[in-house]
Amino acid sequence: MTLSTLLVVALASFVIIIVPGPTVTVIIANSLRAGSRAGLMNVAGTQAGLFPMILAVAFGLDTVVAVMAEWFFWIKLAGAAYLIWIGISLLRSDGRLADPGAVKPPRIGYFWQGVVVIWSNPKALLFFGAFLPQFVDPAAGDPFVQTVVFGMIFMAVATVFDSLYALAAGGAGSALTRNRVRLVEKMSGSLLIAGGVWMALARRA
Repeated sequence: MTLSTLLVVALASFVIIIVPGPTVTVIIANSLRAGSRAGLMNVAGTQAGLFPMILAVAFGLDTVVAVMAEWFFWIKLAGAAYLIWIGISLLRSDGRLADPGAVKPPRIGYFWQGVVVIWSNPKALLFFGAFLPQFVDPAAGDPFVQTVVFGMIFMAVATVFDSLYALAAGGAGSALTRNRVRLVEKMSGSLLIAGGVWMALARRA
């Protein structure tokens, strides 16, 4: 692995990560409602969920997909239902979350919520299977090690920018009035519901 290859992986990861998805929506929504710490715990959970995906690709994506193929559909539906449930909860909010101490963490905790959301879309695993191997050079060393290293670079870039989302949203949330919090929550809820519906209707890979 050369420095130029590592830099290319980092740049490609950045281009992919800056496009917000359901995970970023959850991070921003929780940061606005409960502060940056909640969003950062979502980030930690997301990265914890990503690591097994990277290992799966490193060990051999074809084998993993063959074993889990029948589970992918049900995992996707469960994740879609969870996102829709969060969205409905936000739509039903009356803005009281702007009051200090009014926000209660989800029962599963913000960290585990991050894990659940990233695994809500099994296609993320297939994405890594298409993305990471592009940079693997058998002549440059063990493909397993290269895949893990490239995956860790992706995780590092994702951690930095997702954390920036959390910090920025947390700072903005502390200055919002109840009416504005209510508007933000309804917008976030609508996005999460739309993301859940899209995920549920997406074709199996």
